[in-house]
Amino acid sequence: MAVLWHMLLPVDASCKNSPEIMPIVTTPTWVDQPETLTTLCERWRRQGAIAIDTEFMRSDTFYPIAGLIQVGDGQGCYLIDPLAFEDLSAFTAVLTDPAVTKVLHACSEDLEVFQTLLAAVPAPVFDTQIGAAFAGYGYSLGYAALVQATLGIDIPKGETRSDWLQRPLSLAQREYAALDVAHLLVIYGKLRQQLKASQRLAWVREDCAALVATAQLEPEPDLAYCKVGFAWKLDGVGRAVLQGLCRWREFEARACDLPRNRLMKEAQLFEIARRQPDELHLLQRIEGLPKRTLNDYGEILLDIVANAQRLPPSAWPEAVPLPLHRRHGALIKQLKAYVREQAQQHDLPPEVLIRKKEYEQLLRSALEETQLRLPPRLKGWRYDIIGQGLLQEVVAAGPLAGEEE
Repeated sequence: MAVLWHMLLPVDASCKNSPEIMPIVTTPTWVDQPETLTTLCERWRRQGAIAIDTEFMRSDTFYPIAGLIQVGDGQGCYLIDPLAFEDLSAFTAVLTDPAVTKVLHACSEDLEVFQTLLAAVPAPVFDTQIGAAFAGYGYSLGYAALVQATLGIDIPKGETRSDWLQRPLSLAQREYAALDVAHLLVIYGKLRQQLKASQRLAWVREDCAALVATAQLEPEPDLAYCKVGFAWKLDGVGRAVLQGLCRWREFEARACDLPRNRLMKEAQLFEIARRQPDELHLLQRIEGLPKRTLNDYGEILLDIVANAQRLPPSAWPEAVPLPLHRRHGALIKQLKAYVREQAQQHDLPPEVLIRKKEYEQLLRSALEETQLRLPPRLKGWRYDIIGQGLLQEVVAAGPLAGEEE
């Protein structure tokens, strides 16, 4: 049995009687029996925190297919075979238990896997990639790099592109999967202690809660057209065509469980909306349109175009904002310089404080609305660090005339 020894830092109130040093069993335990899973879940719900991860496949499907669920609880590493269970409600209860913190690393895709598999998202969550950034280990640090940085342990990554739906999984696959959760609770305890000392634990919890809230959002197919490149170039009818095409692609991809781009890429969506073909031979001239899509959906696509053309102007979707004018580049540079200065003062990566699109959102509120508005993410703990200052910088810049190109 593979065993590593770690200094154990308490990870929650329920763990305060844990010994200072404990063995971490890295040998995986395979779980494919309901009775075993039920017993484990009962134990996990008595803990303050557990580590979880997933392995999944998605190259040919719209939805991720869960191939494995890994759990580390400080006593062992457990590999739950989701293909062996018809009922995972006991595990769902653990995932949604507010008294049990679920520790993951870079968890956005894992949250989607759980939403697809169980119609539930883990909560509360502690993402060690986020925690590491606030604790000074660097932005967007990979799991192996974090294990090395915090514990001085090297872990292999040779099974990253494995087929996780094959059965049985190889010993190498199982060992690799187990290591993905073996060290997470120890890292969590270490990060939690550091973040409490720096008074940043609440910041991390706020950002992790936002991840969970995002994963729980229902998609809005009617707004998918806004994300298509150059959509701002289209007139009202063109936007109506694009909206209809994007809505069709979203629902059809879900119904057929196919990647969106397998049906049609954004470039072809835009070209159809721009040209608005009314006959099949004109549709066939759209470069890059998959032949299968033409054969299976050609008439449907032409109907979408025709239906959009018949819509009254009152039914056209809203215009997509034009790109910011190049004259606003100087102000964006100024805002970025301000953020870098604040990030340096607080010993934080600038990327933790603000996203690229939030600069544009801030400027657009000054251009298009009666009142300057901060993007929602900058109203929480970020407000005192950069939010208020960014507002002042924009106000000091004066009227943003000559808005867009």
